[in-house]
Amino acid sequence: MTITSHLEAKELRHFMNQFFAALVAHREALNMLNVYPVPDGDTGTNMSMTAESVVNALKEIPEEAEITEVTSSIAHGSLMGARGNSGVILSQVLRAFSSEVGSSGVLDASSAAKGLSEAAKAAYGAVMTPVEGTILTVVRESAEAAKETHEGGGDLLTVVEAALERGKDALARTPEMLPVLAEAGVVDAGGSGYLLLLDALLNVLDGRPLPEAPEVSASSAMSFHSEASESLIEGPRYEVMYFLEANDEQIPSFKEAWSELGDSIVVVGGDRTWNCHVHTDDVGAAIEAGIEIGRPYKIRVSDLLEEAEEQAWVREQIAGDQEDSAGPPVPCAVVAVANGVGIVDIFRSLGVQKVIVGGQSMNPSTEQLLDAVEAVPADEVVILPNNGNIIPVAEQVNEQTSKTVRVIRTKGITEGFASLLEYDPQGTAEENLEGMTAAASQVVAGEVTIAVRDSGSDAGDISEGDYLGLSEGKVKVITDSLFKAVTQLIGQLVDGHELVTLIAGAEAEDSITEEIVSWVEKEHPMVEVETHFGGQPLYPYFLGIE
Repeated sequence: MTITSHLEAKELRHFMNQFFAALVAHREALNMLNVYPVPDGDTGTNMSMTAESVVNALKEIPEEAEITEVTSSIAHGSLMGARGNSGVILSQVLRAFSSEVGSSGVLDASSAAKGLSEAAKAAYGAVMTPVEGTILTVVRESAEAAKETHEGGGDLLTVVEAALERGKDALARTPEMLPVLAEAGVVDAGGSGYLLLLDALLNVLDGRPLPEAPEVSASSAMSFHSEASESLIEGPRYEVMYFLEANDEQIPSFKEAWSELGDSIVVVGGDRTWNCHVHTDDVGAAIEAGIEIGRPYKIRVSDLLEEAEEQAWVREQIAGDQEDSAGPPVPCAVVAVANGVGIVDIFRSLGVQKVIVGGQSMNPSTEQLLDAVEAVPADEVVILPNNGNIIPVAEQVNEQTSKTVRVIRTKGITEGFASLLEYDPQGTAEENLEGMTAAASQVVAGEVTIAVRDSGSDAGDISEGDYLGLSEGKVKVITDSLFKAVTQLIGQLVDGHELVTLIAGAEAEDSITEEIVSWVEKEHPMVEVETHFGGQPLYPYFLGIE
């Protein structure tokens, strides 16, 4: 075993790559742990995306780049790629740590200890109201151990080992500090993700393997998430993030303005570029506060309640009937992604061997898809993503398995249903790819949902609470009535077609479904209507028009 006493530019790159790899491997476990500040199950996703931005930034500089250029890329990449509360705090940790290493010219015992201390200061400084029992505690206590060990004459390896051990101890105590963690039976998700940074550093220093992703009890976390999603109504509902171009001296007053609007405030950056995060009920005011002092851009707004509800639903399904039989062996099997109990049943009835539960804001990982592919009794497999965001992930699976895997690029549930009409379990994956893709292309897909915020669109201005009819990723209908949203969307899409398939969601009422069917029969007597109970969250209706 070779032990490295210090890291220079090339090794520092490798360190960041290993950290990213560790976060990707642990992403779902971290997501499951995420119950604070809101149970929206995205900590692992946000931290891994932040690290991915760092890795991508490093790819843009020459391999022979000096360490100062490497550390500058780490700082810039983390700032520009930070997502969510945990991602923004992680970016501040990485920026402070890398800045110290860059100033030193090498990552050794001294710069590691100083870097971790500066990272802890930066993390606390970024948060308007620091809360113990979070990533902040884990970073601070690990930094304290690193400083003590360095002052005692420890080398780089000893310093990092001490930081990791103290950090693990702090993480184990987070439920004692945050009752919400104790109630859910979990430790802090952000703190868990941060420790992977130290694991990655030890991996580079002496070659020890990265930790395997832990098995997290779905049932314990699921029950809490289900309850917590209801409680979100009482707190800030929306997560607002944007980059802000503004003079540094204006930021303190900006933070104060935000403190009147919400919580979970994190504002990090410098040199006129700031990454800003807040949970609030007043989206407009949160954005206007930025406009008053500078230029907000890349504005992202998420409905925390919506995300938590869907992800709680997904967890319920995962904790329920996930041991579905894959059926008898066939030459070519189908793996599909679905997000409603009724939809799952339909897919199974159409011959799908394995269904992965996933939703609009909780897409399955490549690993989950790969596990499903390996589980089905077939040497060739086709995947139905049924969501545009899942297609790129699904297309990575073929390279990870000895099986032949093809992806039918279905962007909606009804496209998935239609494709299965041409599925031949005795055929090859390539043959099924051709036939199923052709069948899916015959469907015009639509969906109806509810607007969670005011915004604009090509179809007009949108107000919170409006019903939206969507097709091909565009808003086609805006109205105050669910019935109108569905019928107007059908009216726009049905010309030249013969069949409307209506998939009713969990919140759809039978009476409205019956009214919609009656309307189609009256207004389009030559068009047949099929209705199914899908049980999907968030979308009262999915449409398929053929």
